[in-house]
Amino acid sequence: MVNNKQISAIVIAKNVEKKIGKFLESLRWADELVVIDTGSTDKTKETASKHNAKVYTFAKGSFPDWRNYGREKANCDFLFYLDTDEVVNDELKSEILETVKNWPAGVACFAIPRKNVIFGKVMMHGGWYPDYVIRLFEKGRLIRWVGDLHEQPQYRGGLKYTKNTIIHYKENSLAEMLEKTNKRSEIEARLMFDANHPPMTVLRFMTAMCREFFFRFVKNAAFLDGRKGIIMGIYQVYSRFISYAKLWEMQMKNEKKD
Repeated sequence: MVNNKQISAIVIAKNVEKKIGKFLESLRWADELVVIDTGSTDKTKETASKHNAKVYTFAKGSFPDWRNYGREKANCDFLFYLDTDEVVNDELKSEILETVKNWPAGVACFAIPRKNVIFGKVMMHGGWYPDYVIRLFEKGRLIRWVGDLHEQPQYRGGLKYTKNTIIHYKENSLAEMLEKTNKRSEIEARLMFDANHPPMTVLRFMTAMCREFFFRFVKNAAFLDGRKGIIMGIYQVYSRFISYAKLWEMQMKNEKKD
């Protein structure tokens, strides 16, 4: 590449043998492909290797650990993180290459907006857009990733934003969403419990639900995305309720121990 400014694309993968090949082909513009396999039981690792990716197995921990391990294994001066349910279009690819070529002084990273595709529809309201994620880094300025639920990077330097977007294909059925909500709500409830969250009273339940409803429907007009937007807005209120209900359950069990 021009000026020897090279990019490592870092991918976290598990049991995605059917799509990892096409996914990696879409990243051939990167100078290095680094795949961190988090415990696949299918042929994800073998398929990734066939597409010239450097594959490393790191099954312990969670997303911040996997992203940090990817940083350790990457050899290029610039890092781009992408998940296997995300897509980079030609416009974003060109912008990333141009940005790295003319990287601004003092800048550590770039946040990239995401368009979330749910039930086959791009959600532009209800708080789903622009959904910025920080994914492009000058390696030397990325310190580490932290956070048990929504991992975030720690970095030295400034933050800028790209104009073009990542396309994010989220769960495509209520069954998938419910399964994910059950797992994530358990983590969220545990984090709140460990932080000594105040007891969940009726008022706190109602306040939490009303805030989520206000955010989805009043502030961000989820209904403008039609029936799917309304369904997703209501589902997010439900998801919030499940997290707090699990917190309440933990608090009740703890009271019985006392």
